[in-house]
Amino acid sequence: MEGDLEKVERTIRITEVRVKYHLPLNREDEETAERVMKVHPAGCPAHESVKDSIRIKIDREYEYRD
Repeated sequence: MEGDLEKVERTIRITEVRVKYHLPLNREDEETAERVMKVHPAGCPAHESVKDSIRIKIDREYEYRD
């Protein structure tokens, strides 16, 4: 995870958070993993708490086991 800090008015704020998942999986599970990644943000309390004030980018990298 990484992010950006920027000066906003008279203070420093976190303006963006980037999360990258490294997911080991079998190729036949890729479709399921894609569905999970699409619904994940709405089910994540941290994401839901900050989504209106901090840009959040979620990416993934699949590490195929087969």
